Amino acid sequence: LSGLISSSETLDGFASGLAGMDTGPTPDDPVRTLSSAKGTLPLPVSGTLLRRYNEEDSAGIKRPGIVVATQPLALVTNPWPATVRYLGPLLDYGNVMILEPESDTLLVLAGLDQVYGKVGQVVPQGTALGYMGGAATDPDTFLLNSENGSGSEQTETLYMELRQSGEPVDPAQWFAETKEKTE
Repeated sequence: LSGLISSSETLDGFASGLAGMDTGPTPDDPVRTLSSAKGTLPLPVSGTLLRRYNEEDSAGIKRPGIVVATQPLALVTNPWPATVRYLGPLLDYGNVMILEPESDTLLVLAGLDQVYGKVGQVVPQGTALGYMGGAATDPDTFLLNSENGSGSEQTETLYMELRQSGEPVDPAQWFAETKEKTE
């Protein structure tokens, strides 16, 4: 794994290399599969869809994932039972967690401040995976934003990719909160 980390120049290269590694069992469920849950999964973090799959950012760069704006220190949870395949810093993505919810499928979560768990661990749905960075909003600002109906500022971003057979697919179609916004 350390050789793959040091030789990877992009997240795409790292995820493709990780997908090709035999890293042990996955939490496949013979009764209900990830594919049967398409369109119903909860987002791993509470937030607002900021950028869609392959949508250009302000620099004109397209990425094969989605970006969700979150509040500072937002908790990131596991949307489906999965095996942790990688966690830690990666390139310029901050802390990254790569989960394998079923064979030949990877969920990449990037931009976390802290990550929990260890490689090879099977984590149930809803398990805390880590949290986003940023500073906590002071109570006066929080109350003022609440009175105005705007809530707290969403200053952090979580980047998500979903890969099947090594190829990126639109992750928004898998999550209930984003599915109708992308169809």
